[in-house]
Amino acid sequence: MTFNVRYLNLPPFCFEIRTDISKVAANLQHIYGDTLSCTAQIPDYYLTLSAGSGLRKYIRPQARFLADQQEPFKPIEVDNGFALLEWGMNWCIATTEMRFVIVHAAVLAKDGKAVLFPAPPGSGKSTLTAWLAFNGWRLLSDEMALLIPGTNTVIPFVRPICLKNQSIDLARSWFPEARFSSVAKNTHKGDVVHLSPPADSWLQNTVSAEVVAIVFPKYNKAQQLEITALSQAQAFMALAENAFNFSLAGAEGFHTIVKLVEQCQNYEVTYSQVAELAEFLQQDVLPYAHP
Repeated sequence: MTFNVRYLNLPPFCFEIRTDISKVAANLQHIYGDTLSCTAQIPDYYLTLSAGSGLRKYIRPQARFLADQQEPFKPIEVDNGFALLEWGMNWCIATTEMRFVIVHAAVLAKDGKAVLFPAPPGSGKSTLTAWLAFNGWRLLSDEMALLIPGTNTVIPFVRPICLKNQSIDLARSWFPEARFSSVAKNTHKGDVVHLSPPADSWLQNTVSAEVVAIVFPKYNKAQQLEITALSQAQAFMALAENAFNFSLAGAEGFHTIVKLVEQCQNYEVTYSQVAELAEFLQQDVLPYAHP
């Protein structure tokens, strides 16, 4: 089999990606563009997306994901291989990276001030992330906040935004000129598409920001905007539940999360209109934040 080998430079990491699946290679080029290189670099992670061999390659072909020869996931339909690659990159960082305290959250910034949006599936986090990223905010991450231990500084890990089900058509109507991946159908998350963020987010993918607010969003199409200020104890417990490597980071991780909630504004927000939530952030959060 012939592998297409590319180096994906996504500060602060570099991935070597080998694939014999043409649809994966095409999506990589379409979504990542200039961050892809054919030139050999020193990767942090060696990843392979393979269509397999033998009869399986021709009868109900599947995509297999390997990271440094480990196979953490079951194979999935070959047409969904790009989504598997994206999830695999998340898995690599969440399970092995110890330089940062990592929180499962979207991160967006404006004027050097960042807001964390930790949220469970179904909260509308990625839809909100996409709207903000294309309306004056800079995307640092859709999936994980990389915090420098002992500080409020968050490091960008710019990647495409993962949109699911109804959010796909909504984002296409909002941003018709944006770059969308092909649709991964009937995954464990439903239908999935990855949306490349605006050029400014890619251009500033090494520019850190200071976290000034933590907002736990909840989407409810039948409810008007409702804002609840959280106590530091409430914010700590909720944020700790969303930390990937909180227990492994030990005392350093604990003190980082404590410092974050002590120095940030902490809210739970239920919303139906992303523009209303954005207005709240712009008028009532950022002006009173002190990074």
